[in-house]
Amino acid sequence: MSATAENPPAAAAATAVATAVAATAVASVEDRVTARVISDDPLFRKIPVALRFAAAEPLAVRIVFPAGLSPEGTDNEWVFPRALLEAGLQAPTGTGDVRVWPCGRVQAVVEFHSPEGVAVIQFDIAALRRFLRRTNAAVTRQA
Repeated sequence: MSATAENPPAAAAATAVATAVAATAVASVEDRVTARVISDDPLFRKIPVALRFAAAEPLAVRIVFPAGLSPEGTDNEWVFPRALLEAGLQAPTGTGDVRVWPCGRVQAVVEFHSPEGVAVIQFDIAALRRFLRRTNAAVTRQA
């Protein structure tokens, strides 16, 4: 007899675990990109940024800035609608804490408003589009 025939519950459990692992793999998307802080300083500063998406929250995306940029010394995470990011790559959008607009053909600007001030960050549109394609694929696989 084969191992599967001798112990079918173990085989079924292994298949269930493999399926759960595969579902988790597509349930989240994370891209690490380099962005530029825009300020009145003539030299811009490059920063590492994490773009995150979880299929459990299919309408939201997260942009996470490293701890070194925050006065508290912790990661600074902004959560906002995925549709806002998508629309902002085509035309200026947003009226609240997060605003997005294209800046030429290859750059996009994301502006973050908080009680402490405003941060203006420039991204390569290609990186944002790649991230959004991956989020759309994750949502499609979950459906």
